[in-house]
Amino acid sequence: MFEKITSLWSSTPAAPPYDPTNPKLNPLNPEGLKPCCACPQTKSARDDCFLNTSTSEADDKCKQLVENHLACMRSLGFKL
Repeated sequence: MFEKITSLWSSTPAAPPYDPTNPKLNPLNPEGLKPCCACPQTKSARDDCFLNTSTSEADDKCKQLVENHLACMRSLGFKL
């Protein structure tokens, strides 16, 4: 409760929240890509694997593709 009151009197503005799509806050993503548009190659390979594999086998067969996509997203500064 008191920190909210104290922050009203504070002269320093609060830092903006981290936004991975903002190139000023995230130099790893200079184009400002949104998560839906980032890493299209690894995303389509991952999606194709899940669409073309039976549900019971998808976890094992698509695991490496999912890991590749997560690595690509993290390399752009997205927190997953």
